Amino acid sequence: MLLGRAGECAALDELLNQVRGGHSRVLVLRGEPGAGKTALLEHVLDAAADFRITRAFGVEAEMELPFGALQTLCAPMLDRLDRLPEPQRVALGTAFGLTSGAPPEQLLVGLAALSLLADASREQPVLCVIDDAQWLDQGSAQALAFVARRLLADPTAVLFAARGPRQELAGLPELSLHGLDGDAARALLASVIRGPVDERVRARIVAETRGNPLALLELPRGRTPAELALGFGVHDALPLSARIEDHYRQRIDELPQETQGLLLIAALAPLGEAERVRRAGELLDLGAGAPAPAVAAGLLEANLQFRHPLVRSAVSHAASAEQRRRVHLALAEATDPEADPDHRAWHRAEAAAGPDEDVAEELERSAGRAQQRGGRAAAAALLERSAALTPDPQRKALRLLLAAYAQLVAGATGQAQSLLDQSLPNLGGAPLRAQAMRVQGAIRFVDGRGGETPSLLFGAGMSLMDTDPRLAREVLMEAFEAAMWAGRLTTGTTPLAVAEAARRIPAPEGDDHVGSLLLTAYTLRLTDRYASAVEEWRRAIAAHVDEGRGAPELKWDGLVWNATGELLDFEAHYATARAWVRVAREQGALATLPGALSALAWCEVLAARIEAAELLFAEAEEIAGATGAPATPGASEILKLGILCWRGEEHEARLIADAVAAEALARGQGLGMTIADYLLTVLELGLGRYEEARLHALAVFDEDALWFGTYALADVVEAAVRSDDLEAAAAARERLRERAQATGTPWALGLLARVDALVASEEVADRLYGRSLEHLGHAGLATELARTHLLYGEWLRRLRRRRDARVHLRAAHQMFEAMGAAAFARRARVELLATGEQARVRAPDARDQLTAQEQQIARLAAEGESNAQIAARLFISPHTVAYHLHKVFGKLEVTSRNQLSRALGDPLVPAPPYGLEPRAAPAMVEN
Repeated sequence: MLLGRAGECAALDELLNQVRGGHSRVLVLRGEPGAGKTALLEHVLDAAADFRITRAFGVEAEMELPFGALQTLCAPMLDRLDRLPEPQRVALGTAFGLTSGAPPEQLLVGLAALSLLADASREQPVLCVIDDAQWLDQGSAQALAFVARRLLADPTAVLFAARGPRQELAGLPELSLHGLDGDAARALLASVIRGPVDERVRARIVAETRGNPLALLELPRGRTPAELALGFGVHDALPLSARIEDHYRQRIDELPQETQGLLLIAALAPLGEAERVRRAGELLDLGAGAPAPAVAAGLLEANLQFRHPLVRSAVSHAASAEQRRRVHLALAEATDPEADPDHRAWHRAEAAAGPDEDVAEELERSAGRAQQRGGRAAAAALLERSAALTPDPQRKALRLLLAAYAQLVAGATGQAQSLLDQSLPNLGGAPLRAQAMRVQGAIRFVDGRGGETPSLLFGAGMSLMDTDPRLAREVLMEAFEAAMWAGRLTTGTTPLAVAEAARRIPAPEGDDHVGSLLLTAYTLRLTDRYASAVEEWRRAIAAHVDEGRGAPELKWDGLVWNATGELLDFEAHYATARAWVRVAREQGALATLPGALSALAWCEVLAARIEAAELLFAEAEEIAGATGAPATPGASEILKLGILCWRGEEHEARLIADAVAAEALARGQGLGMTIADYLLTVLELGLGRYEEARLHALAVFDEDALWFGTYALADVVEAAVRSDDLEAAAAARERLRERAQATGTPWALGLLARVDALVASEEVADRLYGRSLEHLGHAGLATELARTHLLYGEWLRRLRRRRDARVHLRAAHQMFEAMGAAAFARRARVELLATGEQARVRAPDARDQLTAQEQQIARLAAEGESNAQIAARLFISPHTVAYHLHKVFGKLEVTSRNQLSRALGDPLVPAPPYGLEPRAAPAMVEN
């Protein structure tokens, strides 16, 4: 038991016992240097003889090298690599440089590490110990944080030790280590002080060290009682770690010069490379006995590892620049260029006395390897160092631009902006300056200056018009997307301005790239007529489907999904969202998956599967939290608002709507404000507040934003008719008529028939409502089908056709109740009561006991997916899936997967399958 740490040791022992019981446990030990973190980790290691143990260390000098710590941690289990699903196996192999392949997504690397640990834990409990986590490379930190957050039912413990907060580890269970209490501190001090010392002196030492165990052990070392009485001679304002480091520096200065040289080699060498340290020592003419005095002094272990990281820091900080340069040069020469080219390049760079193109080129190649392995932050750091060593100004500017882009992709927008600013003065040629403008636009978008982004991207595209029209159109499509998001908050370029410019740059012959086809379609939509864009949208969608059969990129999925919404083609809309999610999962695409899940969730809302939408929303939030990466700005709040508005939860919906509008205003993303207006239109219609609905609806109508402007037209008509604004109703009907006749989809024709029925004569309206039900039944949109039933029933009741009205009001009420649309259900219930019939309220059932994740896993199991498939899809381990299913079986009182579908209840309307006619729900028309 460690002196003064009985409570902490007991807590860690209990943690191990919980893991032995089949649970996963994660803990971050946090404390200042010398607080006893490593000693507690050693206590755990000693107590875990029955565990499979794997360790890793963060090393300050290696933070720029990708996945080093993760590879060290996984190394004892790499013989299990073949057991992983192929995408995970390839991702981890590529990240570790074991195989070549496309750069892996960070999420997939983390999932592969999770699967590897989960597989190992099936045989015996696993203990993962990560010391000095503050110095982990970014790729390792993100992957290990992902693993820590996704463990649940696998007998695995993950222990981190870190000095201070680290973003990736935020929110994980934590144990903070403070100084020892007075009695324990004095007892520890007594173990190193020989001879009598006045009690006041002891109290002073304890106070100066603040009970820090390492300070208590090291600072009194070698001092006489008289010296101790004077204190340690260091100003109180100096951090305690600096005092200890200074103490180590004094002890190092007492060692022979040869030993000090060997210590500097060990301090600058990769961790655990004793043989490389010896080879470098030989190159510097250091004798074989050089380590012995440091080992005898307790500063170095026999394996040439430092006794404490502060010793390494003391050695490194005490060396002159010339001494460091000589040692790096020796280490570069001692490093095999074939086996470890990246460390060799880094040592050569640190040894460079000034600009050196050979070294800069070697670093650039190393950055390319880091990028290929998925180490974006490492690639950025290597490119930045390469640029610093580049003598030619224009080549240096290019490398700075590449480094800026790499920092942007890694999420470091501040550093990206600084590097971009440095590159601009010497960046020659229109193509490079256009690329710089693209990077600038992306930085501003991420930094919440979305209103400025379209103009930057527009300028970049136009500058390429004469030299590279194909690339110019691609950049203009990016500008169009940025302008669409900026909406009413753009500071300059609008979607119409981009479309007008695109007409001057026609697509080159044979250019059937999805981005170019989309640009043509949207250009026609804004500069000609909606009808002229329809076939071009369909060409773009077909090209996107064709690309998806190969190695699809995820660049245009959002705009393709938007185009299917513009066409009011629900089958394509749903299929595009599902494919987007599927590909994002397969590729482990961290940045795009939450957005893809949000798109699919919105399709589920339209299909009246609001519970499924909530599960997808929860998954998007969980993935973003598990990886420490933010979701698409505003996307999760907008989706939450949509679900609340459909559910009719007024109070919370208004709070979220205010938050969405504030976020949109702050980030210059006016589309968020437009979407909020549309969703509030739905809320007010459900509540029967038609004038309020009209005001929100007209804001959407006037802006006519892409997709939402088209989809909202039926709501504009309903709100305007019910508010006696016949002029607005007529304008919205005519716009919907033009678009519905052009696209000819069941969704569009169903909405058109319904709005026409709202203003038609009795004989015509009856037929139009029936036509709307028929079209919307074929479309698979249960929400719109239910709303037509509601409007039809309300209209019939006003005509005193109570028996007919009950059929449709009953159907509407049942559908709204089943989907959880409480406000619309209440509206139907009131109308039904007016016909003389009391509506039945849905009773709670066993499904309501399931958590969001249990519902999601149960649904997937009911669809026939295996535990391994569910695990890969939800980024958890198969054992965790089995754990959740066990709980699901108990709550639903079933004994097999075959019984899940019946217990869960069938969805209200089935999801439309890929490429097939969606099944309708004709029975609901006559019910």
